[in-house]
Amino acid sequence: MSPSRAEQPAPRLSIKKLLLVLGLVATAYAAALAFLGEASPAAALTGLLSFTGLAAAALCLLNYLLRGLRWRGWMARYQRPLGVLEGLRLYVAGYALTPTPGNVGEAVRGLWLVHQPLGTAQSLAIFGAERLADLLCLLLMALPALGWLWWHSTQGVTALGLGFWGWSAGLLAVAVVGVLAVFVAARLSWLREAWHCLAHQPWRWLALTLAAWTAQGLAVVLLCRAAGLDLSAWLAAGFYALAMVGGALSALPAGLGGTEAVLVALLVGQGAAVGTAVALTVLVRLLTLWLAVALGLLALLYSVAIRKDIRF
Repeated sequence: MSPSRAEQPAPRLSIKKLLLVLGLVATAYAAALAFLGEASPAAALTGLLSFTGLAAAALCLLNYLLRGLRWRGWMARYQRPLGVLEGLRLYVAGYALTPTPGNVGEAVRGLWLVHQPLGTAQSLAIFGAERLADLLCLLLMALPALGWLWWHSTQGVTALGLGFWGWSAGLLAVAVVGVLAVFVAARLSWLREAWHCLAHQPWRWLALTLAAWTAQGLAVVLLCRAAGLDLSAWLAAGFYALAMVGGALSALPAGLGGTEAVLVALLVGQGAAVGTAVALTVLVRLLTLWLAVALGLLALLYSVAIRKDIRF
């Protein structure tokens, strides 16, 4: 799609309604945690303020930074060059809309710019490219977990078989997702355009995406080790990636419920106590989801009230 095509007007969203919805979601989430004993908000906060929690938070911030640079590159493809700080701020502001079904609220990042907003199809194309790139890299990260699940289900497969079947299952999943994406892309113009985004400097977005999710995986590894779980780094990161894919497939807002259920089940299956698995999952989600939402709200409020470069 040509960038010169007439742009759609940027949508006007009610910031009061947004804050109300996010407040209700966060309150419901916190209320559910209050009944989980070791996973209480107070216990989770203590974990966040530890050295390990701060190191994990720094790795999550690196994830947001790298994915923001990726988004900035795709914006430049549509002749919307943004400075590094400006681009990162606008990208992070989009995280305020992450708790929406399928994270689709993030698609408005390019639409709400005051100056030269993207067209609807262009903004959706970048969003689609982001999701496809994230899904590919998460599936690659999940390969060790897929191998462990295969071994756990067969009980007695050799180490060679574990590697073969684990990689085979992961590659098959990537192939199936790819075929389905191509099939759907043939019928949705904006998804066809998403493939064009992915064709633009592919090694750049692939490197940024792999580095971003590796950083977040390492954050989960640190938290697992601090909790005393006997997990290899590859397996801990793979569990997290598999839980993220499961949450995404549920199409629930930010994968709420689905991601947590998968991660808790995987940790318990590895031998963790239920209380420990739940507490660790809560801490992981606070750092990998709610930290982003909080930063997104701050960036959004700053952009609307001070910079006035977002039409909201």
